[in-house]
Amino acid sequence: MTSVPPVAAPNRALLLTVTCLGQFMVLLDNTIVGAALPDMQERLHTQLTGLQWIVDAYVLLVAMLLLSGGVFTDRFGRKKMFLAGVVVFTAASALCSVAPSIGWLIAGRVLQGIGAAALSPASLALLVAAYPVPQERVRAIGLWAGFSGIGLAAGPVAGGVLVEAFGWPAIFLVNLPVGAVLLVAGLRVLNDSRNPGAPAIDVPGTALSVLGVGALTYGLIEGGSRGWTSPVILSSFAAAAVILAAFLVVEARVPAPMLPLRLFRERLFTVSNTAMVVVGFALMGSSFFFSQFFVYVQGTSILRAGVQTLPATLAMVIVSPFAGRLAARHGFRIMVTIGLALAGLGLLALGFVHADTPYANVWWRLAVVGIGFALTMSPLTGAAIQAVNPQEGGLASGVSSTTRQIGAVLGVALLGAVVRTRQSGGASFEAGLNSAFIVAGIVTLATAVFTGLWLIRSTEPARPASPAPRVPENTTSR
Repeated sequence: MTSVPPVAAPNRALLLTVTCLGQFMVLLDNTIVGAALPDMQERLHTQLTGLQWIVDAYVLLVAMLLLSGGVFTDRFGRKKMFLAGVVVFTAASALCSVAPSIGWLIAGRVLQGIGAAALSPASLALLVAAYPVPQERVRAIGLWAGFSGIGLAAGPVAGGVLVEAFGWPAIFLVNLPVGAVLLVAGLRVLNDSRNPGAPAIDVPGTALSVLGVGALTYGLIEGGSRGWTSPVILSSFAAAAVILAAFLVVEARVPAPMLPLRLFRERLFTVSNTAMVVVGFALMGSSFFFSQFFVYVQGTSILRAGVQTLPATLAMVIVSPFAGRLAARHGFRIMVTIGLALAGLGLLALGFVHADTPYANVWWRLAVVGIGFALTMSPLTGAAIQAVNPQEGGLASGVSSTTRQIGAVLGVALLGAVVRTRQSGGASFEAGLNSAFIVAGIVTLATAVFTGLWLIRSTEPARPASPAPRVPENTTSR
């Protein structure tokens, strides 16, 4: 049984604040970097491929290590992993701020990804352990997503102000005081807990997942500049296919896999994580270009571009706290399907903006995208966690976060490839962005249909342990 010290009601508020602040720091890093990309491109003398690596070096490491982070969290203690993640992430932010070249910056982003891969699943696992009642847990996850989502909204504006005043290195310095506060508060507030029955570390599975996702991402990002039929790129894709196939074989045979494939026999778990890949793909892949659209297509300043992207992130902050409550009342399937449909329509609408489109006709499209994804993310996370037993809460949160991050890696890489392919055919950067937004919208709408049909429980759960307390059936199978 999971060792979870009882958490008194007054302490829950403090624990919720600390875990949200940790996720805040991780999410702030996503959007604040996006606001600084134009300045990085100019000062570091890099092209679109270089910008993609600045983003994906971080996202890729998070994607590759989150599963291990979830297992480490359950095995060695949620508080320990949370604090270790804070230390690594904060130190890596300091390295990024003094990076003298793009190579050093990418190295710092890799270390940030390692820290985030420990911090993020531990943050959610601490919250899940503190809220054992399913309906309370769903609401807490909604608050966690909404409060920590302030980082998404603050990133573009804070990034624009800092870059205009001090240049891009300043965007990483903001993590230092946040990290210091988290370390002090975490030592005082958090209760450690772990799963004594957590599996041993799956070294072969971890190595294969890192190599497989890494090879795939390399091929997707470099394919546009090297040529999709070049030997290096074809070899990268072939290696990714072989390694990921080997990963599945290993996970099916080792006694303690990092990713128990039996979990995917539960339809709710499988469909929620499949949809989360698309959320990461469409959200991160499209937001990578938001600031670039305003700076390079419409000719605005970096600061103004940061403010202009605010409707998307602000909508997510406002709506996310209600998503968990709505899912508890109306069911995961209804909320996720509505959210994906809204997000897909918003992305399609963004595919028709141009250099002369007035901002009054742009902001609402960004807001629709933000509202849609806000209605989607916390219900999908809640669905994945509801599909497993409480002892595997860290693993489930790690899988959910991993699928979103893998989608983010693919989104930045694939939508960037769409833009470069259009440009290589003679189209403008503006036309390339339009195509990327339309592709993201179509994929998102198709996934809305998928979740509308399949985001329900299997008749036979895939868990070997005794079933966990669940939200009443009418809140999870609609």
